[in-house]
Amino acid sequence: MKLTLVAVGRLRKGPEKALVDDYLDRFAKTGRGLGLPPLSVQEVEARGSLTEAEAIDRALPDGAAVIILDERGATLTSPQLAQRIGDWRDQARDVAFVIGGADGLSQGLRDRADLAISFGAMVWPHMLVRVMVAEQLYRAASILAGTPYHRA
Repeated sequence: MKLTLVAVGRLRKGPEKALVDDYLDRFAKTGRGLGLPPLSVQEVEARGSLTEAEAIDRALPDGAAVIILDERGATLTSPQLAQRIGDWRDQARDVAFVIGGADGLSQGLRDRADLAISFGAMVWPHMLVRVMVAEQLYRAASILAGTPYHRA
């Protein structure tokens, strides 16, 4: 199993990067004993004739379950997300979480996604969504490890 976060744009030094790094470190430590690999982060950009959609597509591992972050997606509880991650782990399935840029994700990518997740009806800045994804992955690993996730 491989876990990848594909995100449009570069996360520069600052509070968001510090939070993402902290949660990814916690996820790696907690997930190690659960058979969860560390999360690989692939930052992509549209360059030259390459569109954001094409850059995202190139970064996706072949055969991976594609999970997009989209305001039109399903609102899952943390235990529900943990269950999905545990299922993919048990199936040895690669998983790619995708965060689009300011213009969102292409319709083609939304159609292709195995799951669309929303963090609520509001639109969130994509850099904050990275923090939220990293935190929820750590929380999912904590739930799978049997710790009280509300205290994780």
